[in-house]
Amino acid sequence: MQHEPSLDPDLDPTFVFDFEAYDDVADGQRWSTWLSVEPLCRGPEPRPDWVVTSQAAVDTDLGVLKTGKEADAHLLERAVPGSDALGESVVMVAKRYRGTDHRTFHRAATYTEGRSVKRSRDERALKRKSTWGKAVAAGEWATSEWDALKRCWQLGLPVPYPVQIDGTELLMEWITHEGETAPRLAQTRPEPALLASYLDQLRDAMAVMVQHGIVHGDLSAYNILAAGDRLVIIDLPQIVDLVGNPAGMDFLMRDCANVCGWFRARGLEVDEQDLFGELIAHAF
Repeated sequence: MQHEPSLDPDLDPTFVFDFEAYDDVADGQRWSTWLSVEPLCRGPEPRPDWVVTSQAAVDTDLGVLKTGKEADAHLLERAVPGSDALGESVVMVAKRYRGTDHRTFHRAATYTEGRSVKRSRDERALKRKSTWGKAVAAGEWATSEWDALKRCWQLGLPVPYPVQIDGTELLMEWITHEGETAPRLAQTRPEPALLASYLDQLRDAMAVMVQHGIVHGDLSAYNILAAGDRLVIIDLPQIVDLVGNPAGMDFLMRDCANVCGWFRARGLEVDEQDLFGELIAHAF
């Protein structure tokens, strides 16, 4: 009778491993970290179709997109080798905070007043030294932006989709226009009709935020991307609790002033006091 080899190599010495060994990835590359992070460190469901979750994917750093005082933003491609035709390839933004001492925000205590940092889940994660625990320990601001992106995305707000967090690195949707990085609103000169549309979009987004008790805290034409005819709000690590933070109203007023000042400078009559009053009506 012909011997049928066991599928367990420890029980059958005739077992032959039949696989092709993978070569090490090249410089500037790594194996995808999607499956190495905990489920809570991955983006909310339902996920966009473009998110690559294959264990065979490779991450390739494409270079710096933008540098900042607290973090640098890189372009990163996640792709399964040879899978271009299958669509298993995407370019994302990798925002990498510079460790635990994010100088600009580190001393900005007014941003963090009323914010719950030491949640029981985080404390348990720290004790287990899990990936989420490492993210909490590595930097409050990276975790804060991750939480803010997830919350805003689930509220239907125009923010980049948050793909994952791993320590102090956040992977998120790359916002583009005509194949290039979408410009910041401050860099654009929209025609009157588009300018009015932009204001309506921002008013609606800010209203949804205050309805759910949150304020961007640093909203301006430099933290908004213009992707053609739609706006996308970015840079949310300093998100503020409208009621829980004693300065919540002041931050909201400042956001209104920054936004309205930019639109007024381009010929659109809008008053920050009127916008502030309209938003407060939505909040309460």
